[in-house]
Amino acid sequence: MDMLKGLRIISKTLGSLLLAFVIAVALLLGGVRLIGLTPYTVLSGSMEPTYPVGSVIYVTETDPAELEVGEAITFRLPSGTVVTHGIEAILGENPQNRTFLTKGEANETADGEPVPAAAVIGKPVFALPYLGYLSEFIRQPVGLITLGGICLATLILTFGVDAILEKIEEKQKRENQSEIF
Repeated sequence: MDMLKGLRIISKTLGSLLLAFVIAVALLLGGVRLIGLTPYTVLSGSMEPTYPVGSVIYVTETDPAELEVGEAITFRLPSGTVVTHGIEAILGENPQNRTFLTKGEANETADGEPVPAAAVIGKPVFALPYLGYLSEFIRQPVGLITLGGICLATLILTFGVDAILEKIEEKQKRENQSEIF
């Protein structure tokens, strides 16, 4: 009986840890959208050391008219690529038609083309290192299968092991009762 109790505690603990992990990842990679943040994975070292490769940055929408030199912005290039770089200079007097000369923190020179206000997605408010590696892994077929396996393992550890242990306990009780008679 003590061994079964230990197994039950271990399975519930592992199940709870896996469930907490799945919930945390879901919140960090998707749930943050509910509070107006959009996560992006840092794929290059142009903004190191502030945003290391493999980080996830959380970007909030920003009015381009409120941006200032020195702030980091996230913007979309004409090719569709999303980039986060710092503002080196603001060009144009009209806040609605401004453009931004940007530069990666680790880059020696500014970016070639100024960024129009319409291309600005927002500005990063914080970053979590290494989470981007997990995010990119989950986007791959093997990552989705792994995540599905973790969810299945969570269900098995939470419900399956407990059901099996109950059956074993019932069998042991029946055997103990039959030994008494």
